Amino acid sequence: MDLKLDGKRALVTGASRGLGFATARGLAHEGVRLAINSRSQAKINQAVESLSLETGRPVIGLTGDLSNPDVPAQIVAQAAEALGGLDILVTNAGGPPAGAFDSFDEAAWQKAIDLSLLSHVRLIRAALPHLKKSAAASVLTVTSYSVKQPIPNLVLSNSIRAATVGLTKSLALELGPAGIRFNSILPGWTETERVTELMSFRAKQNGTTIEEEIAKQSKDSPLGRMGRPEEFANAAVFLVSPAAGYITGVMLTVDGGMYKGTL
Repeated sequence: MDLKLDGKRALVTGASRGLGFATARGLAHEGVRLAINSRSQAKINQAVESLSLETGRPVIGLTGDLSNPDVPAQIVAQAAEALGGLDILVTNAGGPPAGAFDSFDEAAWQKAIDLSLLSHVRLIRAALPHLKKSAAASVLTVTSYSVKQPIPNLVLSNSIRAATVGLTKSLALELGPAGIRFNSILPGWTETERVTELMSFRAKQNGTTIEEEIAKQSKDSPLGRMGRPEEFANAAVFLVSPAAGYITGVMLTVDGGMYKGTL
């Protein structure tokens, strides 16, 4: 299938590792002109070098912490200037820390809101003037299957990512007439650095090992394993592509069947 992505211009945030990096890699292989972001200069440099060497295409690296209110607009402006506009925006950011409800004060909640909700809001707001000029504009928010099935000890993520899904659906309805598509992917447990960190948290709580916790969590999928980042990326690349031009307002679970509901 021709996804009709060659020459399109995309910004992928939180892309130095994990799902963001895998998505950027998939887009680059489809001929997308790419800008990627991370809060770490060293990590973004490494990601840029890796993607450029593998695909033979230039990749623009942009550094900035998306939880800082001023950074999203700066990142979007830099990407649009370097690429000559934007067709695709993938809003992705690392999740908030694990813990029980009574372990977080109001400052922790506000920090999580800035990272897991307002970063999406600010990136989309800044990108809209550029996306409105595109003939194939698409926005993908990366959330979690926890918005449908809360995950123990992730109260911050369970609560705040649900708001991002509400934002995504609302914008699909509001900005569909402007030709901009909005979708979200709700990943389940996937083999990323973030998941390793969460499994480490569980192991410390339970007096087990990371490997034992991964094995226990994998049993929650009918497939008997966690997902691979490239499996998430395959879905993401399709959703943002013109080949998915009649798909908008969709909250797609890529979770290996871990979510047990029917809707």
